[in-house]
Amino acid sequence: MKRITDMTPPVSTAPTTSRSKLAGTIKTARDIMRKDAGLNGDLDRLPQLSWLLFLKAFDERVEKVGAALNSSYRPALEDKYAWDAWAGNPDFTGPDLLTFVEDDLLPYLRELAGHGPNDPRNVISTVFKEIHNRMLSGVLLRDLVNTVDSIGFESSDDIHTMAFVYESILKEMRDAAGDSGEFYTPRPVIRFMVQQSFLKLGEAVLDPACGTGGFLAQAYEDLQPLADSTIKRGQLHQNLRGIEKKSLPYLLGSMNLLLHGIETPRLVRDNALIRMRTENQQAHRVNVVLTNPPFGGEEEESVVKLFPKPFQTQETAWLFVYSILDMLKRGGRCAIVLPNGSLFGGGVGARVKEKLLKECNLHTIVRLPQGVFAPYTQIPANLLFFEKTGPTRDIWFYEIQTPDGRRGYTKTKPMRFEEFDSCVQWWGGKDREAREAGEYAWMVPANTVKTNGFNLDVPNPHIGDELAHRSPEELIDDLIKTEKDILGLLEGLHSQVGNI
Repeated sequence: MKRITDMTPPVSTAPTTSRSKLAGTIKTARDIMRKDAGLNGDLDRLPQLSWLLFLKAFDERVEKVGAALNSSYRPALEDKYAWDAWAGNPDFTGPDLLTFVEDDLLPYLRELAGHGPNDPRNVISTVFKEIHNRMLSGVLLRDLVNTVDSIGFESSDDIHTMAFVYESILKEMRDAAGDSGEFYTPRPVIRFMVQQSFLKLGEAVLDPACGTGGFLAQAYEDLQPLADSTIKRGQLHQNLRGIEKKSLPYLLGSMNLLLHGIETPRLVRDNALIRMRTENQQAHRVNVVLTNPPFGGEEEESVVKLFPKPFQTQETAWLFVYSILDMLKRGGRCAIVLPNGSLFGGGVGARVKEKLLKECNLHTIVRLPQGVFAPYTQIPANLLFFEKTGPTRDIWFYEIQTPDGRRGYTKTKPMRFEEFDSCVQWWGGKDREAREAGEYAWMVPANTVKTNGFNLDVPNPHIGDELAHRSPEELIDDLIKTEKDILGLLEGLHSQVGNI
């Protein structure tokens, strides 16, 4: 089977779909799903919509393009299961459609097997491994299929529009998933981390905790204009790699990358910690790692035992950092999100930081304000940038400020990409030239960090100057707010104790 990434899609003459029209179509689809008793909330509705969109997009972007460019192209799906054969038949509805989807189509897709890792059949079977139809009404399912069938994926403009709308749905789903323990990375943070990693065409980029594919999609958007030939486009698709442990984010990530124009996403459904520790590291090392690994969680004992004893811990963040150090090629680089607690943690955390500073140049730590990850957590986070070019000598810190004097961000007033502008200007380009200390920037020698037990939680030395210039009224207002926050926490604790 010829890989679609080796072929240039024909230019479509079909009219492109406006963003507002597409958003209206998606709203219609969601309204249909709200009527079905089998779907409860967006955490059910989005996967249902996603696997249908996946099959529709795969049919137009892979199967039809392949057939148009190569007369000997063999479709990945048998005729009976091709999109047009069942989805394109408006009379195929009710119980017959439900039975076909649940007992025939989905089992068939789960069992597909290709001849190599880039065979699209392997992508499909992995995507559909744990996918189930949750709709109970065959009539409503037909209405939903008809709505999805009205969406066109013929042109690259349609793909870009659909990707934008789809990411807006993902954001809503993330908001709905706030209590599920998943912390998603805001788009401005992703854009900044990718931009300041200065990606080059031909580099292998990995996100070992890729979730819905935000980092990889952004990397693709940044590099795609440079891929000006069929060979370069194929290499770009192959060089964007992700690993995801959970089935729902894996489905959403695959769909996200497919909609961005990557016909066979190189995502692996696996525990990244196991995979990074057991596979041939030399063959799988990468140039760049971009990631926001899970933190505060605990891994199974069998996974922890894969690591050397001095580094065994159930704190997932440290296990990811340790594994990333081994996955980077010489000269490779990483941008990673870590919570404040990781910076000053001792024990295994201190040993991982010692290994980091010994093997890599941890050149920059960007400290984010409180609330960047709202509504999932109020824990302040940091962006660490390092490269595998030798030991660290000096670490630069830069503290991002909230606009308009706000104390932090909220769900309704999230961070904007423009708020990184001052940091980008200070950064000094790819070579980080002419950096200077200032009100929000300071440098700490690595030896000082070592002397302090590898504590990277180094406060802004200029904060005292800031306090000195604040009025007594401002300081008192801050103290009152802090006391109210503490009182609220105590009242909540008192209520919980009273209910025990």
